[in-house]
Amino acid sequence: MTEEIPAAPTELSEAELAFLHSLFDLARAGETSKLMALIDQGIPVDLTDSKGDTLLILAAYNGHNELVEALVARNAEINRLNDKGQGALTCSVFRKNEPLTRFLLGRGADPKLGPQNALAVTEMFSLAEMRSVIEEYL
Repeated sequence: MTEEIPAAPTELSEAELAFLHSLFDLARAGETSKLMALIDQGIPVDLTDSKGDTLLILAAYNGHNELVEALVARNAEINRLNDKGQGALTCSVFRKNEPLTRFLLGRGADPKLGPQNALAVTEMFSLAEMRSVIEEYL
């Protein structure tokens, strides 16, 4: 006797999509406690949007250091890249967020990873101060 396994749904409902979009909005807004509560209930910490941006990348780009630290503490993939080849470190460097850049580098973020990596961004946008920070970790 074989048991039939129901097929997985191929499409998400509008309500499910809206919920997922709201998670990325929480990351953009720096809603650390709300987002951590949802992750602690089972939402994947490395959830990505249609552009490949993770919650970590969005939090880093928007300068939410506390949220980045909380995501990393929950094992967010620190070197994950989006579809443009940018990671959380690239975002923190581009936004000239030295404390966040130091935090990410100290946790193993690779400044040479990806086509739009952190070192390339320092050259592209003449960010000598940020390059000096990165070089301390090389």
